[in-house]
Amino acid sequence: MKQTQPFHLAIPVNNLETCRTFYRDTLGFTEGRSSDHWVDFDFFGHQLVIHYKEKEKTESSSSNPVDGKDVPVPHFGVVLDMETFEAFSALLKSKNITFIIEPYIRFKGKAGEQATMFFKDPSGNALEFKAFKNMNQLFAH
Repeated sequence: MKQTQPFHLAIPVNNLETCRTFYRDTLGFTEGRSSDHWVDFDFFGHQLVIHYKEKEKTESSSSNPVDGKDVPVPHFGVVLDMETFEAFSALLKSKNITFIIEPYIRFKGKAGEQATMFFKDPSGNALEFKAFKNMNQLFAH
C-alpha cells in the first residue's frame, strides 16, 4: 500500500485577515508562508491555502440529504483518528463554533460508521471533519 501524501487545496476567501484569524486562532492551524493575497496553513499535515477573492454578489449554497441531515455541497475536510476528532470537536465547541451539523456518529452499527461534523469558515466555505470507527472501512460500501 502506498503511503498517503499530503494534499494541497486552495480556497477563496472574501476577507483574508478574518479568515487568517479563524484558521490560525480559532481552529489552531499553524500558519506557513503568506503574501498580501494568500496564506497557507498546516491543515493536519496537508497544505491549505486561503486566497483573497472579492465577494460574489450572488452566492448560492446547496445540500444533499445524508443520514437524515442536510450536508452542504461543496465541502472539504480531513479524516482524523477518533482521538484527534474528539479533541478537535471539543476545541471547536469551546470556541463557540456554529455547527451546520453538530458532531455525531453517522451510519451507527453499519459499514463506514464514523463521527462527523460540519461548519463554515467566515467566507462561507463548508468544512467537514470525520473519523471512522474502523479506518479500514474508509471506502466500505
